[in-house]
Amino acid sequence: MNKADLTNVLASKIEITRHEAKAVIKTILETMTSALVCGESIEIRGFGSFSVKQYKSYEGRNPKTGEKTFVKQKKLPFFKPGKDLKEQVNENGKG
Repeated sequence: MNKADLTNVLASKIEITRHEAKAVIKTILETMTSALVCGESIEIRGFGSFSVKQYKSYEGRNPKTGEKTFVKQKKLPFFKPGKDLKEQVNENGKG
């Protein structure tokens, strides 16, 4: 599912226009992004939590040349699925 699919589902489920659904989704994603940029965590009960993990710098290798290279410290978003989501995926998932 992509953003356009999500927009269509939202529009049909709550009977609003696609334009309004797109604005709602955009607002939610922008708000979540802003919170993560500010270092805040986001918890949506039953779905999961989003946080930012900080990774220290380290010495890595270029896979093509094998040459050693320095990798700067970085922050990456991290998602941890909630119990309900895990259970639904395992019960109803394909495969």
